[in-house]
Amino acid sequence: MAEAKFELITRRLQEVLGADLIKTILTQGGTPKCYWGTAPTGRPHIGYFVPLTKIADFLRAGVHVTILLADVHAFLDNLKAPLELVAHRTSYYKKILLAVFTSLGIPTTKLHFVEGSSYQLTKEYNLDNYKLCAIVTEHDAKKAGAEVVKQVESPLLSGLLYPGLQALDEQYLDCDFQFGGVDQRKIFTFAELYLPRLGYKKRAHLMNAMVPGLGGGKMSSSDPDSKIDFLDAPEVVRRKIKKAFCEEGNAEDNGVLSFVQAVLIPISELRIERAKGETGADAEEGADAVGDQTPFTVEGAPKGTVFSIFRKEEHGGSLHYASFDALKEDFKEKKVHPKDLKAAVAEGIVRLLDPIRQAFQNDEEWQKVEKLAYPDPNAKPEKKKKAKVYHPPPPGKGKNAKPAEGAASENVAAETPTEVAHSEAEAAKQQETPLSRLT
Repeated sequence: MAEAKFELITRRLQEVLGADLIKTILTQGGTPKCYWGTAPTGRPHIGYFVPLTKIADFLRAGVHVTILLADVHAFLDNLKAPLELVAHRTSYYKKILLAVFTSLGIPTTKLHFVEGSSYQLTKEYNLDNYKLCAIVTEHDAKKAGAEVVKQVESPLLSGLLYPGLQALDEQYLDCDFQFGGVDQRKIFTFAELYLPRLGYKKRAHLMNAMVPGLGGGKMSSSDPDSKIDFLDAPEVVRRKIKKAFCEEGNAEDNGVLSFVQAVLIPISELRIERAKGETGADAEEGADAVGDQTPFTVEGAPKGTVFSIFRKEEHGGSLHYASFDALKEDFKEKKVHPKDLKAAVAEGIVRLLDPIRQAFQNDEEWQKVEKLAYPDPNAKPEKKKKAKVYHPPPPGKGKNAKPAEGAASENVAAETPTEVAHSEAEAAKQQETPLSRLT
């Protein structure tokens, strides 16, 4: 039983540090506790499917999972957003994470959501932070955050605090292991080194591989051309996949091929296992799932297929794969054309995103939060019309004015405009000073 749970917890991961710590807990009949954190900065993209799908394995193994919405970290990361904006983005992230989990069939009732500011501003936490600052060198802090904190020529002190806070989160969230991308490795080893120096226990660290961007390199929230957002429309998804780098026969740094390996096939396997009732300790998995929950295969696929590429019969018929290695080998040997692969991947992504977009369209509060979290930078400010202010006419003027007391009798004829102008001109002449008096 313990071995089976450990296999579930660690499968499909790129690296595990401190595996013995997890094995010990399982062997003793304990329940491991983990946390996965995300800083609410840019819009979340489909690369998040990798860790979120993995969380299904943790729940199947009976792990207690905490989701940290690291709002303080988001603020400290090179001031990517002011505190007011971070608050809106934290709400947005929670909405979208809940929608993604539901679309994957992962029961959200088993997930514990925590905002970093709920405990990171306490006296105890800050005192531990000061203790860390007293023993951590600038070199170690900068090195630890090199892959995560935005690197600039003149780094801010806030970026140096980032790794220490993430290490302390392990203690204050009471976890046995932290889960994150392999880009977090330096922060994980930093935590393993410094937490024991504060008198806290050493934790294990699990890392998933990073999904390359659509143009190669890292998929990043700050680069719109490298990623697909969770709310992208089908036509946008297909356009981005069509433009993605996918050279025929080149299986390295291929974002399209890597997405099949990291997302589509694992989700297919989860769905196939769920259909067989193989959900381990998570009996609730799939109960509230929305959207198409079938694997990414086409009709007529042989048993054991986890990914299919549709092709017309005149082009050789559809291709079916029981593993990623088989697909990768065929791509290397140019048996799979990039155009066919892209079409299959785009269709799979559209299917994945459909229930998430539907949830967004049916949630007015989420739509309002989205506008506050990511305001349109090109939006023109609304022009406010000046309110008309009423200025009352002077006494005796206006439509309803009454003659003043002592006014001339109504029998006296009123002066014409010409007469009024003449009288005013004569009065002006009389007030002028003759030039002869000035000599």
